[in-house]
Amino acid sequence: MNANNFDANYKGVPSLEGRKSFRKSRLLILVVAYYAEQTISSVLARIPRSLVNDYETEVLVIDDGSRDSTFERSVQVKNSAALRFPIHVLFNPINQGYGGNQKIGYHFARRNNFDFVALIHGDGQYAPERLPDLLAPLVNKSCHACFGSRMMKRGGALSGGMPLYKFVGNKLLSWFENKILRSSFTELHSGYRIYSVAALGKVPFELNTNDFHFDTEIIIQFLNAGLTIVEKPIPTYYGDEICRVNGLKYAWNVARAVLKARLQQLGLFYDPKFDCAPAGQKTRYLPKLDYASTHRLAVEIVTPSTRVLDLGCAGGFVAESLKKEKNCTVVGTDIEKLPHHIILDRFIEHDLNTGLPNIPLKSYDYILMLDVIEHLSKPEIIINELRDALKLSPNVKVLASTGNIAFIILRLQLFLGQFNYGKRGILDLTHTRLFTFSSFRRLFEQNGFQILQTNGVPAPFPLALGNNWISRFFIRINELLIHVWRNLFSYQIFLVASPYPSLDFLLQNAVKASAEREATIAAPK
Repeated sequence: MNANNFDANYKGVPSLEGRKSFRKSRLLILVVAYYAEQTISSVLARIPRSLVNDYETEVLVIDDGSRDSTFERSVQVKNSAALRFPIHVLFNPINQGYGGNQKIGYHFARRNNFDFVALIHGDGQYAPERLPDLLAPLVNKSCHACFGSRMMKRGGALSGGMPLYKFVGNKLLSWFENKILRSSFTELHSGYRIYSVAALGKVPFELNTNDFHFDTEIIIQFLNAGLTIVEKPIPTYYGDEICRVNGLKYAWNVARAVLKARLQQLGLFYDPKFDCAPAGQKTRYLPKLDYASTHRLAVEIVTPSTRVLDLGCAGGFVAESLKKEKNCTVVGTDIEKLPHHIILDRFIEHDLNTGLPNIPLKSYDYILMLDVIEHLSKPEIIINELRDALKLSPNVKVLASTGNIAFIILRLQLFLGQFNYGKRGILDLTHTRLFTFSSFRRLFEQNGFQILQTNGVPAPFPLALGNNWISRFFIRINELLIHVWRNLFSYQIFLVASPYPSLDFLLQNAVKASAEREATIAAPK
């Protein structure tokens, strides 16, 4: 259906412009139905009529292409005026799947300015009578979604008829998901859910699967977006309904979704549907000063009380550390402003893609380019400009780092046919150039620099696992492996370079040395 004709085709659906002055919140009860002719009338009849006392309530039934009489039974209830609130009945001519049905329902709720949308199933597995209880936390603004959990009451699921294999599978899968997602839900597989419609507008649920693990993906999105989910206990009911979920396929899809989401947090994978963190939490650059890293190496190498220029200083973590730990005079440049709490001797807002900043580079002892070069569109030009600026200052040291595209994890991904960009890491979405040890050395050597030192740097395990003994153990193992095969096991490349003396510098030195020596010859004995 053409979006422009949406309202024209649904004139019976209230357009709620101007209704913000109403006292009651607007509630949409979304009933997803598939081959539910035996249960749909009962489910609709069980929706508490008392809801109209507190909410402006409407019901949307979506029959997902059933070939039985689900649609007709729903229309009969609609026309019977048995309920005290409007019922809309839609039929998908092409089956959209469990997730696809939810997408349509949530889009309906957003288009028509509902405040809350409650998901229940047309087979009667979830008790509509519990709607007021599940709505309470949302009305009290203590959460953005409330899920009914069959596992909160000990023994309740089994006594309600849940088959033992489903109970065990549910518990094991929920345990695994909680571990990966760092959450603590009692159940992640309940289909009884109430969402704030405003919260749904903050996540790209339309990008989710149409399959049954839509429920898992939207949980991941809410967690990534910093939205709050609470649980309330609900009774378990298993009747004669036909289970249309392939358990093994569902478990695999759920496990894959949470693992993909975790890999995205580690910078090893990227899927736009999971990229929904609040703007304030999307900072890619974090300090790496408390463990083996390019940041730590730079601070250790720089001599105390020297002058340092940090090109592309990002959050200013290294620059600030050099000031505090080494008493250095530090000037930083970056395309974005520094956080207010980072104070340097001078900061210059500058985009290196336009060239080097207009400052006397030869007056510095060290120039830092940490995790910068891979972001430049033409790094050869910048390195060449740097060489020209330092042509009379061969004692200036350049400290540079970049990701190692030959890192073992990336090689394994390529072996499996994967090359996944992410929000951070070696395959950061903003990277324009990728390097190995050899190509990074050549970048400097071919532009007039001599390489004084090259180091392999381990993966930043503390960013993924926290700065604890586990991450430090993995860093130590990684360091040992780097000694065995640096090109394969280094996550990053760190080098120290200095410009070769220019011909002008060599000529001036020769003239000066000759004059000094000639003076000793001409001097009287």
